Amino acid sequence: MTTSPTAAAEKLRSAFADRRATVGIIGLGYVGLPLGATFAEGGFDVIGFDVDAAKVDALLRGESYIRHIPAERLQPVLRSRPGTDGRSFHPTADFDLLAQCDAVLICVPTPLTRNREPDLSYVVDTAEAIAARLRAGQLIVLESTTYPGTTDEVVRPILEAGGLVAGRDFFLAFSPEREDPNNAQFSTRTIPKLVGGTSADCGIVAAELYDAVLEKVVPVSSAQVAEAAKLLENIYRSVNIALVNELKVLFDRMGLDVWEVIAAASTKPFGFTPFYPGPGLGGHCIPIDPFYLTWKARQYDLTTRFIELAGEVNHAMPAFVVQKLMDALNDRRKSLNGARVLLVGVSYKKDLDDTRESPALKVLDLIVRKGGEVAYHDPFVPVLGRSRKYDFQMRSVPLTAAEVSGYDAVVITTDHSGIDYQALVRDAALVIDTRNATAGVVAGREKVVRA
Repeated sequence: MTTSPTAAAEKLRSAFADRRATVGIIGLGYVGLPLGATFAEGGFDVIGFDVDAAKVDALLRGESYIRHIPAERLQPVLRSRPGTDGRSFHPTADFDLLAQCDAVLICVPTPLTRNREPDLSYVVDTAEAIAARLRAGQLIVLESTTYPGTTDEVVRPILEAGGLVAGRDFFLAFSPEREDPNNAQFSTRTIPKLVGGTSADCGIVAAELYDAVLEKVVPVSSAQVAEAAKLLENIYRSVNIALVNELKVLFDRMGLDVWEVIAAASTKPFGFTPFYPGPGLGGHCIPIDPFYLTWKARQYDLTTRFIELAGEVNHAMPAFVVQKLMDALNDRRKSLNGARVLLVGVSYKKDLDDTRESPALKVLDLIVRKGGEVAYHDPFVPVLGRSRKYDFQMRSVPLTAAEVSGYDAVVITTDHSGIDYQALVRDAALVIDTRNATAGVVAGREKVVRA
């Protein structure tokens, strides 16, 4: 038996449908920024919150700090203060403005600790900031990827500490982000949106909000189902990438080309989906999110062996690349200690400026630890500074013939599409290709080593 939405739920649904509501986005990164722009373009008044003053200032100047989200897209909706007629996007560091928002969407990082356990400090801090300003009739949605139960077990108690109750006084839901940066085929607006509430009314209200600006909303029965579905998506990719990475190592020893094997298997029109090997996993999602479920599973006395094995395989790939580099140099009577090495590409994905969890950084670090002298070239990352694990403080060098010829080896760690790989192979003494970027190169093929 289903029940009708409460009067409070109907009031908020009506405000969303008519775009009379103000939407708050907390966290203006790779998820929050395009989400805020999408709501503003859809006719909503949007307030974007971030603790990073540099991001707020850049947006107030009409600038974008994310390459695949151009300033030209943001400028028509950016406003220095909340608008009165919708279609405005006001960036701010003033969290007191949360009280003005009818919906608040949480898009903050969920990293791992050094022990590969969930670090929910950003989620907790954000929930506490909302709780201090929470009012009746608001919708709160967590979008950050996390383990099943986080919305109910972590966020809900913080929000209810002041006396308001989720499902009665305010509405609480989980709707996982599904961003794929620089994917020209899909956008925030066109990717189907999962929505699960902590109660029936919460799910209905949250679905109404997203339905106002997105092409397809997929309601599920609970926040836990939505949380679990997001993890399944990323675990599926992690496990399959680990499989082909493991096969790459095996086929390398057998003298087989893993890329040719994958291409051959891909001719089967059913029952096979191609995944491709590389120097490891990168980005904020796939290297991290599966371990949220691994951690949660231990509370149920279960060991998620597939997830952990996939993590071990993928984590070992940068060392495999460096070993291939060392072997190739040794064949040329050279040592990695003292060798000059050029990395081509440090972002985790081609044609992107995002270096989060990039395996190239681990490769770079391993080479330095073994005594190599390293430089890098990346047209999308002109400066390589401090990250969560590293602090290289390097600048991209030009990819000229004179520059390339001055290195003992070139390692292709990211296959950016704008690079002339034929010229790279021609000018380099040795090329370690981790991405099959040189597949079409014929001249100088003897200098290329697959890794």
